[in-house]
Amino acid sequence: MTSHQPPLIACVPVLKDNYAWLIIEPSDGSAVVVDPSESAPVIHAADALDVHLSAIWNTHHHHDHVGGNAGLCERYGPIPVHGSAIDGELGRIPKQSVFHRDGDVVRLSGQEVLVLHVPGHTLGHLAYYVAGMLFIGDTLFGAGCGRLFEGTPEEMFSSLSRLREIPDDTLIYCAHEYTLANLKFACTILPDNEALKARLSATTSLMQPQGGAPLARTVPLTLREEKQTNLFLRWDAPDVMRATGETDPVRVFAALRRRKDRF
Repeated sequence: MTSHQPPLIACVPVLKDNYAWLIIEPSDGSAVVVDPSESAPVIHAADALDVHLSAIWNTHHHHDHVGGNAGLCERYGPIPVHGSAIDGELGRIPKQSVFHRDGDVVRLSGQEVLVLHVPGHTLGHLAYYVAGMLFIGDTLFGAGCGRLFEGTPEEMFSSLSRLREIPDDTLIYCAHEYTLANLKFACTILPDNEALKARLSATTSLMQPQGGAPLARTVPLTLREEKQTNLFLRWDAPDVMRATGETDPVRVFAALRRRKDRF
């Protein structure tokens, strides 16, 4: 990807509330797909956009992120399937052929893609950072973060801490439409927070279109807004510490995650 032709991003809704993402190279019509839950919607989108799939990037092994791998490889041939070396050692990603560790760099039409290992949701969870965009899977959501299915609070805290260091203007492409539900939870923790109330109101209006308008989506997100209103990135804010009754950052995060799990 050259500087005068930035990648184009197309959203492919899959399953109930998942998003797969097509990263399209304008110069040659090739595309990478991130987290294809299903093959048919991705093939339909690629055909409609007249692009040819050149690779699959998986953030982690859950079926709602890799369920389309086999069908896409059958349709497009032996394309590279990227994923974590940890998942690869366990054989958890169908058709995986590229095995990444933290700090790996992928070349995508001349553009550097940094691979980050961000465990917490799962042990092998990856993120892909390219051209000011972060494809984050289930580590970070709008106003939320992923459940700790395999990792520990300490691991997820460390992963989210890394994300706080990324530039504020980064666009976050997560894999689920959870923003509205997460904001409703956040407002039970900080009911008087004006920024949260404003974001909840705006998101509610966005997600309840009138007059037959198509269902909107909240993704991509800006990292700047997440730092301001995502409680799971605000473990050192005095109001969040007071609400959890904790002062240690990891314990603040863990308390929030436990409450969200019960919400």
